[in-house]
Amino acid sequence: MTSRVEHIPVPRNSMIHHEIQGASFYDCHRIGIDTSDAPALALYLKTMGKTPAWVDRLMVLRNTVVQWVGLKDLGALSKIDPNRPLNSYVVGDRIGIFTLLAVSDQEVVLGDSDKHLDVKVSVLKQSEGDKHHMAVSTIVHVHNTLGRIYMFFVGPAHKIIAPAVVARFST
Repeated sequence: MTSRVEHIPVPRNSMIHHEIQGASFYDCHRIGIDTSDAPALALYLKTMGKTPAWVDRLMVLRNTVVQWVGLKDLGALSKIDPNRPLNSYVVGDRIGIFTLLAVSDQEVVLGDSDKHLDVKVSVLKQSEGDKHHMAVSTIVHVHNTLGRIYMFFVGPAHKIIAPAVVARFST
């Protein structure tokens, strides 16, 4: 397994790949994993549960600032219940800052919508021969000027935050 995070195109076989068209922002980060046995939801939960503390502090700052313009307080990325059974999650459940939109053994899709933008995140298991990876894709569709202003700040931060969160998977 390699713990090096790679920036790659959003995988074509991802359930959210078709949403790149018209997107304001998209990216994907991939990391090697030991096995392809774990379901995608388990990979997501493990990854978010290990979110660096500095990222959660940035989320507190984000939540404080955006309430002034009427956006949702999303909470923290790491707000995952480590004791909740994997098979108890169903589409529509809130997991950390996102809502579960689709789940299969190979891929989990989560998202959130607010008046300024829609965001979807995919965690997709990939196998190439005896090598296994987890690809985490993000696609954002901005709705208005507030969304453009928001992404002006969040877009560059995401390029630092996303690989830092994905890298924690291997720790």
